[in-house]
Amino acid sequence: MRKTKNLNDRWQFTGPDGRTVSVNLPHTWNSVDGQDGGNNYWRGSCRYERELDMPEFQKGEERVYLEFRGVNASARVYFNDTLVCTHDGGYSTFRVDVTDLLRETNRLAVEADNGVNDRVYPQKADFTFYGGIYRDVNLVVVNRRHFALADRGGDGIRITPQVKELDGYVRVQTFTEMDAGGNKPDAALPDDDCEIRIVLLDSDGAAAASGTGADCTLVIPSVHLWDGLKDPYLYTAVARLEYHGKTVDEIRCRFGVRTFHVDPEKGFFLNGRGYPLRGVSRHQDWKGLGNAITKEHHQKDMELIREIGANTVRLAHYQHDQYFYDLCDESGLVVWAEIPYISEHMANGRANTISQMKELIIQNYNHPCIVCWGVSNEITISTKNKKDMLDHHRELNELCHEMDPTRLTTLACYAMCGPFNRSAHITDLVSWNLYLGWYVPGLFLNDWWMRFFHFRYPKRCLGYSEYGCEAMPNLHSGKPRRGDHSEEYQTIYHEYMLKCFERNPYLWATHVWNMFDFAADARDQGGEAGMNHKGLVTFDRKIKKDSFYLYKAYWSDEPFVHIAGRRRADREESVTTVKVYTNQPKAALYADGKLMEEQTGDRVFNFRVPLNGTVTLEVRAGECRDTAVFHKVAVPNPAYKLVRKKSSSANWV
Repeated sequence: MRKTKNLNDRWQFTGPDGRTVSVNLPHTWNSVDGQDGGNNYWRGSCRYERELDMPEFQKGEERVYLEFRGVNASARVYFNDTLVCTHDGGYSTFRVDVTDLLRETNRLAVEADNGVNDRVYPQKADFTFYGGIYRDVNLVVVNRRHFALADRGGDGIRITPQVKELDGYVRVQTFTEMDAGGNKPDAALPDDDCEIRIVLLDSDGAAAASGTGADCTLVIPSVHLWDGLKDPYLYTAVARLEYHGKTVDEIRCRFGVRTFHVDPEKGFFLNGRGYPLRGVSRHQDWKGLGNAITKEHHQKDMELIREIGANTVRLAHYQHDQYFYDLCDESGLVVWAEIPYISEHMANGRANTISQMKELIIQNYNHPCIVCWGVSNEITISTKNKKDMLDHHRELNELCHEMDPTRLTTLACYAMCGPFNRSAHITDLVSWNLYLGWYVPGLFLNDWWMRFFHFRYPKRCLGYSEYGCEAMPNLHSGKPRRGDHSEEYQTIYHEYMLKCFERNPYLWATHVWNMFDFAADARDQGGEAGMNHKGLVTFDRKIKKDSFYLYKAYWSDEPFVHIAGRRRADREESVTTVKVYTNQPKAALYADGKLMEEQTGDRVFNFRVPLNGTVTLEVRAGECRDTAVFHKVAVPNPAYKLVRKKSSSANWV
C-alpha cells in the first residue's frame, strides 16, 4: 500500500546573493522584495538541496516517486547528480520516479527559476511571480502495479457524475501504471492477474454503490446532491487495485453530484434552480510570506470568504493549491479555475499554455466546486500577433471541451477590449474586467455597458470577472471622491455596484476584485508601493475594510451590524453622517447611551449625528450590537489624506 513522507524540512537554499542558508518549505526568495515596490524584485534561478535516506521499500515490487506540489516557475530536478525531470509551470503538481537511482544516502537538488523568458506563463501581469518551492514536497512509495502517478500530476481517477431523474449515475475511470519510465497511463490493467474494485461511500462512510473494472458506471439511488452553500454534500470514491486478490494500491477521492447550466437572460442555475453567482476573486499570497503559505493560511482565507457570504470564487490567475479546492468543495463555493495565460500572447508560449491547461483539468477534474475553465485573462493588453492569439484561444477552447465535456469555458476580457472583439466570442461564457467609476469617472457607465452588450448579444452569457477600487484603511475623507484611495470611496463604489447587479440580474457571475489586498511589485499607488489595495481585507488579513461588511449585509445570513467609517474618528463637521451596514431590517442608534433614532431599511442605514466634543455611538439591530467613538476637531486630520509623490499613482502597465 502507498506510503507518503513529507520532505519539507532540512533544505539548503542558495539564493541570489550566492549565500547558502538552511530553510524549511514552503519557501520563496521574494517574500520581501516582491512586495516593496519598484518592480525590481529578483527573478532568476536559485538552488535547493537536501539529503534523504533510503526509504523502506520492497525492491522489485515497489516504486519510489518524488512529488512536487508547486515550484515557481520552472524546475530542474536532480537526484544523485542525475537530471531526472524538468517542469514548466509554477502552480501545479508534478512527479518523477527515482527508484532506480536510490542509494543508502541520497542527494536531492532542485533549481527553481522565475526568470524572464518568452515561453513560460506568466511573464506580464499585475501580481508578483514569487520564485521558490512554495508548496509541499513528498516522497511516495507505491506498488509497481499502481494507479497513475505520472499523468500530469493527476491521481489516476476520473469521476463523472450525471443525474437522471432522482438517481446519480457515476462513471469512474481509473488509470494505471506499471514500473517506471513515464509509461502513458492506460485504462487497461497492468496485467491479467489484476482487478479494480470501486466502492462509493456516502458522507457517513456507508457503501452507496460498488462495482468492478477500470471504467464502470455505478448508480446511486435517490442521490444526495452537492447543492452549494446550503448543502455541499460529498461522496467518496474508493478505488482498489487488486493483484491475485490482494489490494496492492488504493486511492480515495471525494466528489459531488450536481447539475448546472447558464441562461443568457436568467444567469446561473444549480440543480435546476436559479443561483446567481455573486462572489470574489482570490490571490493566494500573504504579507511577508508571498505564496509560501500553509494550510492554516488557506483556512483563514476560506473562513473570511465564508463569513462574507460569497457563493463563488474566481481563483485567479493560476492553479491554486489542491487544499483550497478541497475547501471549496466542502464549503459549497462555486469555482472559476484558470491558467496564467495572461496579458500578452507569446508565440513561443503556446506549448506551455497547453501543458498548464492539461494539468489544471487532470488535477482538478473531480472537484464538484469547479464549473468552468478559464482560458485567459486580459490577453489583449499587449498582444501584437492577434491572429496567432485568436487561433490559440480556439485551440485551448477545443482542448477543454475534449478533455472535459461536462464543464463550460470562459475568459476574462480587458477593460479596453470592446464588446465586438473576436476574443470575447470564442468561449462558452465571457466576463469583463471593468473598473468604470475607478480608473475612469462615471459609475453609471457600468449599467450602460452591460445593457449595451446584452442588447447587442442577447444570447451571449455575460459576467463581471473583475470590478473594484483601491482603499487603504488609514485613508479617509468626509467628501470621498474617485482616486483618493479612501475607505469611504470604496464603500460608495461597491454600494453602487451591488445595486447595479440587482438591476441587471442576467449576469451569470460577478467577482469582486479582490477579496484580499495582494502584492504587485510594479505598482506605486495609494501611498504604499508594491501593492494592489482593491481587497476587501488587508494583505495581512487583519483588517476587514468597511466594504467587507457591506457585502456581508448583502450576502450573509449571519446576523450582524457594523458602524462604517469608525477609522475616521476625527471629524471636522458639526453634523456628521454615520453609515451602518446590517442584514437586519431595523437599526437603532444610541449616542452616549440615549436613543437618537431608529430606522427601518435595507442593508445600508444613514444616521445624522450632531458632533460636539466626543460622542460614543452604539447601534443595535436585533440582538446585534456595535460601537464607535467620534471626535469633533477643528481641521481635518492630515493623516487621513493621501500624500502623493511625483512617482506615485503608477499603474503596473
